[in-house]
Amino acid sequence: MGNSTKAVLCAAITASALASSITGCSTAPQSAADTSTWAVDVSPVAHPRGETAEWWYRSGAAHAARNGAMGAQAKNVIVFLGDGMSLSTVAAARILEGQRAGGAGEENLLSWERFPHSAFSKTYNTNSQTPDSAGTMTAIAAGVKSHMGAIGVSAGPRHDCADSQSRHVVSWLRLADAAGLASGVVTTARITHATPAATYAHVPDRNWETDAAMPQAARDAGCRDIAQQLLDFAPGRGPSVVLGGGRGYLTPSTVRDPEYPGKAGLRLDGRDLTAEWLQRNPGGAYVWNNAQLRLAKDATRLLGLFEFDHMQYEHDRRRDEAGEPDLAEMTRIAISRLAREGNGFVLLVEGGRIDHANHEGNAFRALDETAAMARAVQVAAEMTSEDDTLIVVTADHSHTLNIVGYPRRGNPILGKVRGTAGEGGDPDQYALDALGLPYTTLVYAGGAGNTGATNLQPAGPKRHPHVPSSYEPVQGRPDLSQVDTEHPDFMQEALLPMQAETHGGDDVGIWARGPGSQAFRSTMEQNVIYHVIVQATPALRTQLCDAGTCNAAGVPVDLPDPARFGPVTSVNGAAPQQ
Repeated sequence: MGNSTKAVLCAAITASALASSITGCSTAPQSAADTSTWAVDVSPVAHPRGETAEWWYRSGAAHAARNGAMGAQAKNVIVFLGDGMSLSTVAAARILEGQRAGGAGEENLLSWERFPHSAFSKTYNTNSQTPDSAGTMTAIAAGVKSHMGAIGVSAGPRHDCADSQSRHVVSWLRLADAAGLASGVVTTARITHATPAATYAHVPDRNWETDAAMPQAARDAGCRDIAQQLLDFAPGRGPSVVLGGGRGYLTPSTVRDPEYPGKAGLRLDGRDLTAEWLQRNPGGAYVWNNAQLRLAKDATRLLGLFEFDHMQYEHDRRRDEAGEPDLAEMTRIAISRLAREGNGFVLLVEGGRIDHANHEGNAFRALDETAAMARAVQVAAEMTSEDDTLIVVTADHSHTLNIVGYPRRGNPILGKVRGTAGEGGDPDQYALDALGLPYTTLVYAGGAGNTGATNLQPAGPKRHPHVPSSYEPVQGRPDLSQVDTEHPDFMQEALLPMQAETHGGDDVGIWARGPGSQAFRSTMEQNVIYHVIVQATPALRTQLCDAGTCNAAGVPVDLPDPARFGPVTSVNGAAPQQ
């Protein structure tokens, strides 16, 4: 933005507006309570037909500005994403954590539940009432709701590569990189999985994680797999900390995995993206276990891929030198390294396996993974200041985990309900259903915990892992009187017989602290999360205003052109197709 443009913009903003962080004006920040200057007009549309990417972006900007996000000045942003972390998952994990600490459980709060501001997020995709992680994370990361399966592209046909080329959207990680901020991605899932991928990649189908997974037509039309797009930044730029799983998706089929010699890489193009990452990041380190991670303490940039596929569940992971770190340790390492660079940073931390355990119908691991993320959030809160760091904790979608019956106060959350089926009765006795059988507090609406016989396990309670391909009809309920329902491998009963439990379509929570956190309140569309983040962070706002997307009051309201923010070059030096 030239000086003359700045002068015009400064004249257009009232003396109370927060212009200094956007245009270099000397005016004082506007009170977050006075948002009239930042009001954004949004044209009414017919839903869903009129919901274009431009409309989603502008409407999200209007909501964030109306809530006062423009009045904040965050230097750093940390987004914690509990994949599949429904409100019932949060409540049950809260109780489990409290009971593990020796309390009744219900009075407990997870670390983020102590944050001062909260809201509800509406999670639907543009084409689905119940969403998936790709379209929802694209909304959170880039400010535009999209279709199921979308990674970094606005809504359109899921399998049409050519069509998607003109629908790339810009994430706050891309904005941070353009602004010279440090950035990082931490996950317990594959780094190419939906949530982390939405911060750096652009494909209409989330399954295109490697070249081998892409249809030839998509490759011919110019689309590239998600893994190679992790390198779509200028040398020495892009995320300086990348920690998670998914080694096999970055290595060629000719190379054996260092931890599992019986496995080979999944890439068919012969490329070893870990080696290419090292070439593009002098002074960087690539590690795949705890011992190597500790030796890499002085590396300027860090790529850690601790599993061939997703990382191990917290309950199952090895904790020795040959094992892998937990989410809290990865969060600590990431914040420490990003803070060194001094200019501010943007960091995504995903508790990715909460979702997987819920899909697998295993509440123990779902709650245990949620508690592990709570420890990671606590680490972040202790390492940063509310004065300059915005921390946002949310989920991409919910699950069908339910808390049922009338269990007595302090009843083990993974246990059977004690008390009667009504609100009275003896709290020391098991509550019984209409057949005279006990039942657990936690159940799923559907999934592999259905008690009918399958091709893998007989009729009755199921044990994790259980991925059947056929079911027989249920013949009544099993008697759980002598079953240890608190065992880590117990699978909660599921009403509908399915190979995997499904997502839910209900709202999820948002909890926040730090500059801009007061803008999270009430019920909001999921894409508003992005707009609060960019409006509350001067370095990100400046990038958008310099790209001509801001209105006269400095609010970013127009969908940014991705050509202004990358990919910069492909890994072989040629310009990637946009």
